[in-house]
Amino acid sequence: MRRVYIKGDVLCSLILLVLLFLLLYVHQRMTPVWGTLHIEQGSTSSRTLLSGASKGLETKPFPSKSPHIPPCKPEVQIKSKAHGSKVKSQKAKSKFHQHSTMTASLLPTRASFDFYDYLRKKDQRDFKLLIDQPTKCSGPEGAPHMLIAIKSVATDFDKRQVVRHTWGREGVFQKDVNVRRVFLLGVPQNQTALPLWDKLLGYESHTFRDILLWDFEDTFFNLTLKEIHFLQWLNVSCPKAKFIFKGDADVYVNIDNILEMLEGQEINKDLFVGDIIVHAKPIRRRNSKYFVPEFIYGQGIYPSYAGGGGFVMSGHTALKLYLACKEVELFPIDDVFLGMCLLRINLQLTRHEGFRTFGIVRPSAAPHLQVFDPCFYRELMVVHSLTVPQIWLMWNLLHDPNLQCHSSKDPTGFPFQWRDKMTAKNKAKEKLKNNDYGIKVFVEH
Repeated sequence: MRRVYIKGDVLCSLILLVLLFLLLYVHQRMTPVWGTLHIEQGSTSSRTLLSGASKGLETKPFPSKSPHIPPCKPEVQIKSKAHGSKVKSQKAKSKFHQHSTMTASLLPTRASFDFYDYLRKKDQRDFKLLIDQPTKCSGPEGAPHMLIAIKSVATDFDKRQVVRHTWGREGVFQKDVNVRRVFLLGVPQNQTALPLWDKLLGYESHTFRDILLWDFEDTFFNLTLKEIHFLQWLNVSCPKAKFIFKGDADVYVNIDNILEMLEGQEINKDLFVGDIIVHAKPIRRRNSKYFVPEFIYGQGIYPSYAGGGGFVMSGHTALKLYLACKEVELFPIDDVFLGMCLLRINLQLTRHEGFRTFGIVRPSAAPHLQVFDPCFYRELMVVHSLTVPQIWLMWNLLHDPNLQCHSSKDPTGFPFQWRDKMTAKNKAKEKLKNNDYGIKVFVEH
């Protein structure tokens, strides 16, 4: 029998090769397990999308601190925002990604929302009110003529402050008009981003009496929960409010123009005014934060709805919406959901060009138009996407007693003006009486 001799260096190479294959095999087997454990631990929060409190969790005036995450887990960074949240992770994988691994690898690094989990939990829509303002609409002044409701998140203290000190001020104004204000919040998704966030909101509530906090996670797709819970609170705690302005914290609102527009309106009739979007199509791009798959919404066009940056409705309409929204299935985009509720009661939405919930676009016919000029803003109702300094600056510019708008002889050449001599405010009131808000503007050369 012939013997085969293997040299020592060849034998060592074979042994090292076998060990290398073993290490690779172990690495491939262990890495998914660690990633899955990390994500599942994070998803056991009592405030996941459209879900109630976990079993065994004790309800307290303020939610408990976020659970400690062991340092050996893969790091996940979470950033919460007013219109939603983004999750970035190098190793962690969600269950939704496991169903579409090949597709996700071709897309930008945006965390997918688990729509399957959303469908399982969409009927859970009753959450505890952690901070309430039961006396907001009572007192010597009586029910408010205008209630301002602003969507906010815990980390946006600076935005709430600038609203409190500018366009969102409370009090009794011209012609004995009583204005009140509330901020609508949920529990922060990333509670470590703002340490002692619960103390902050507790002190804010004690100082300003304008915080409404519910026990659901404050995410973009949970804005619908803010909608239905605010309508419920309004029905219980403020049913006699004559008019409601509801919008975001990053808008500039000319409350004086809105109040003047509403003069003479009957409070026992329907009214819904804003930047109305018609024939909008669902976004099917997975990298968009407005992405909605076909199994969530299979139709090709959304019902007409108002841009969520800001709109005005009568208290009469708000109470009808409260009842209608109880009969409509939750939809993950709050603007569209409210449009579904309005369609349910067959209410006609009215578009007003003074509501600029998509910001101000400089007309192509006037490329040098200064759209941040206070003479332009004083004729509008709502302008979206402004920073805190811009809101503060515009409010002070508009309330400067020395403000003088540009004339045609002014060397700065501000060219924007209304079509006729009727002021924008009076024109808006006239159009409101006729149920037609077609305010038109043009640029003269």
